[in-house]
Amino acid sequence: MAITTPFNAAAAAYGSASRLIQQAAKPAADLTALAPTAGGQNFADMLASQVQGVVDTGRTSDAMAMDMVNGKANVVDMVTALSESEMAIESMVTVRDRVISAYEEIMRMPI
Repeated sequence: MAITTPFNAAAAAYGSASRLIQQAAKPAADLTALAPTAGGQNFADMLASQVQGVVDTGRTSDAMAMDMVNGKANVVDMVTALSESEMAIESMVTVRDRVISAYEEIMRMPI
């Protein structure tokens, strides 16, 4: 009896992560519609470019995984690409958590 559960579970988890990255790249509101600040890039532009970077990293690792399945890629390269996308997602989640924490702290300030 062949055991295929770990590969299927990994493929399902990777597919879920890929869908989450694609959803994050399509925000409900247009973040870049805000007027830029005088002298530099505004926060919405910076955030949009960082999310796009995470999406690009995910797409690269997705392509590398597909190449690995087709026998065209090296295992080390695929693991490196997956690690890079994992770090990018973890970093984005950390930034999101810190922004939410800062917002909550601002909301608790007396006026």
